Amino acid sequence: MNLAGFLLKVAGWKINITVPDYPKCIICVAPHTSNWDFIFGKLAYASIGRKAGFLMKESWFFFPLGIIFKAIGGIPVPRKKGSSLVENIIDKFNNSQSMCLAITPEGTRSRTDKWRYGFLHIAYGAQIPIVLGAIDYSTKNIVIEQTFIPTGDAEKDMRAIKDYYRPFKGRHPENFSAE
Repeated sequence: MNLAGFLLKVAGWKINITVPDYPKCIICVAPHTSNWDFIFGKLAYASIGRKAGFLMKESWFFFPLGIIFKAIGGIPVPRKKGSSLVENIIDKFNNSQSMCLAITPEGTRSRTDKWRYGFLHIAYGAQIPIVLGAIDYSTKNIVIEQTFIPTGDAEKDMRAIKDYYRPFKGRHPENFSAE
């Protein structure tokens, strides 16, 4: 057992990651109701010897945190309208031999029914699978057990993904909605 696995075990967390080690994938992570989700998610993936980058609001990339976040795979997300983040990420996937990227489709730790579709567009545009990762605080389980292949019908795909996440409870369950 490595250090990441040891830390999670001591904290009482169980890890169940059964999806293949895809060379390229999006890791869709929900519920996202706490900054702890980032820490537990990174530790869980590292506990099985895998690495993944992540998207994070660019305001977190200030000195010295920005250096650390970039070193562990962080990609800053600009908040301004009109940026071509989806196209840039598709290009990164298309020009990489190996790249896994964790994305929280809620885009916020606050309650929202409006999930962002960028991760679906990235996966479809780069022709890569989406693995569904959940951090369930009610059971202290971190699971990545299902692979989702986007169909290109974003509304249908989003409905299926939200249906999958409905039973999971975030650290602040009142801040999670899969409606």
